[in-house]
Amino acid sequence: MDYLKQEDYEEPRCLLCETDPQSKEAHIIRIPVGRVIEKLDAYFAKNDTDGAKRHLLHWKKEAEEGGDDRGLFTVLNELVGLFRKAGDEAHALQTTDALLALSAKLGMETGISGATVFLNAGTVYKAFGQPEKALTFFEKARALYESLLPPTDARLAGLYNNMALVLVDLGRYDEAESLYETALDILHKQPTPSPDVAVSHLNLANLIEARDGLLDGNAAIMEQLDKAEAALNDPALPQDGYYAFVCEKCAPTFGYYGYFAAKADFAERARRIYAGT
Repeated sequence: MDYLKQEDYEEPRCLLCETDPQSKEAHIIRIPVGRVIEKLDAYFAKNDTDGAKRHLLHWKKEAEEGGDDRGLFTVLNELVGLFRKAGDEAHALQTTDALLALSAKLGMETGISGATVFLNAGTVYKAFGQPEKALTFFEKARALYESLLPPTDARLAGLYNNMALVLVDLGRYDEAESLYETALDILHKQPTPSPDVAVSHLNLANLIEARDGLLDGNAAIMEQLDKAEAALNDPALPQDGYYAFVCEKCAPTFGYYGYFAAKADFAERARRIYAGT
């Protein structure tokens, strides 16, 4: 998912602004970013996308009216993902443009926050059929992430997975496969298990089909599906909203390849978690 981590949206305080009451900063009405994200997570945990949208649009307006560009930056990052997942191309692209402009205005283009913007922009252009443009943004994000993050940071795995999807669209299968394998290596090194392991294995199954075809690639595809199913069945995985999101996202792929019981099982798990039962 596209949730921001705390370190992605927190920025250093301006010491000059604290001592200069006449500064522009002194007149900014800041939105409560931490609480905004906490409430957003609660909406996502219930799969309440309408509520999440209302929530974000409310705080977008508050940030704009209060002159809080940094708060607006966080809200726009979340809105981009929400519009993309809803298939709302016009608003997704419009919000992406606004976010890129705001990132430049705030001087964030060379930091982790800027890399997150490039990643989100890439996912939008990938979703709406512009893989070449998506790859351009992913390459920008990659340059920053690889220079600023430790090599086992989970954010790199997310980037590599998204970038590999575009490379498959462009027929660059060997490069995509290498990125998927690197993403898996990073995910396996995390202190707690991640359901994203299953996503990587299913992505590899799709890559094998695109490259080799269903018949020639059948054995390798089934191997990836088995690994994905085992990953989602790991009892150590937290049964939270993100796990539900991944189960819901993966279920159709299992069904596509004939794993109908797995499809039904994971779809039901997502339903139960979202319903709180």
